[in-house]
Amino acid sequence: MIKSLFFVLRIAIAWFLVVLLAAAIWNNIPLLGQLDWPITIAGMLTMALVVAGAMSHLGRVQLITGRLDKAALANRQRRQIEIPLEAGEAFDLLDAAIRELPRIEQVESARDSLQVRAKVGRPANHGERPLGRWNPLSWFGTPRNQLLATVVPGHDSGSVTLICEPETPAWSDWFLVDDGSNFENAEAITRAISRRVAALRRTEKAAATQTETEKELTVAKLSLLHAQVEPHFLYNTLASAQLLARSDPPRADEMLGHLIQYLRHSLPRTEDELSTLGAELERAVAYLEILKIRMGHRLSVQVDIPENLRATPLPPMMLQTLVENAIKHGLEPRTAGGTVWIRARRNDDVVAVTVADDGEGLNAGPNAKTSGTGIGLKNVRERLRLVYDGRAALAVVANFPAGVAATITVPAEFTRDSRHV
Repeated sequence: MIKSLFFVLRIAIAWFLVVLLAAAIWNNIPLLGQLDWPITIAGMLTMALVVAGAMSHLGRVQLITGRLDKAALANRQRRQIEIPLEAGEAFDLLDAAIRELPRIEQVESARDSLQVRAKVGRPANHGERPLGRWNPLSWFGTPRNQLLATVVPGHDSGSVTLICEPETPAWSDWFLVDDGSNFENAEAITRAISRRVAALRRTEKAAATQTETEKELTVAKLSLLHAQVEPHFLYNTLASAQLLARSDPPRADEMLGHLIQYLRHSLPRTEDELSTLGAELERAVAYLEILKIRMGHRLSVQVDIPENLRATPLPPMMLQTLVENAIKHGLEPRTAGGTVWIRARRNDDVVAVTVADDGEGLNAGPNAKTSGTGIGLKNVRERLRLVYDGRAALAVVANFPAGVAATITVPAEFTRDSRHV
């Protein structure tokens, strides 16, 4: 109440001084100065309109804000808004919010300096003022407000300084009111920014949910593919062992031993559990030993993986996929067979695991491999993306003098939260 009274008195006193000045000038006019009643009536009418306009301003501000304090009554409003986006994105969001403001005019947007200036037409909340242009509250006024918004870059965020004010000098605030229009503009822009940030967050959440669904579908497809491939290898191995049991029992026993070792490392894992390079190597070696019995002298294997790298985290079946690719597409089509190399090296914070062969190569024959576009290699790339979020890669290149080299590069030390393999 005291602030409201002070506000009305401030405007009334300012206009009273103007009336006194006008009266002094009137009294010095020859002949007319002798007539006191015109200036008296004009002064009283002016003061009545001023007080009425100030009271109307108080009522509208109370209606808009629900309170009457210095900040709410002020013609000039300032807001500090934190936007959790990079400065450029925050500027784009701010610019779009300002352009949607009602009665917006003359928007000047400078992206390099991260500033937006604009004019905003004032609404006629109460229709035309009493006496129109003769109303003293309109003598120094303009029908527009203006705003200035600046984005200050921060760490992964943008801080917006928003100023909404009348299109008049600051001294006019002693005589004029804005009927709460600048408060409305400041709040409208703040709400628009909040709405857009919330919409962006909902979009990101929906995208994350969609990505999670895609991950689950990918895992399901990989599991299905594995379920389809595993029995074929198992049946072929058991069939070979059955034949060897009749002709060469020791070799049949050796094959079954390698099969047991392979199956032991093929037991299902929890969906969030990573394997290690060492465990995957044992599975791959068991697989290759079985094939060496089946292929005989046509298959040679060379392994060069330092002991200190065997604890490197690696998704299950990833090394196995590369080894199976080398056999199926590289060596089995060749009558003379060839060699499979498995090696690993550490370079700074990454470990490179390479499976190479000297078989058919990338572009030989109707079943030739392309540079990593087969279904198995596509699955490897997808799993690397899902598990490592871009911190791992698969490269497939021609080996010299013949064959293919596929290299998986993964972080040397890696722990996952809840990502699927």
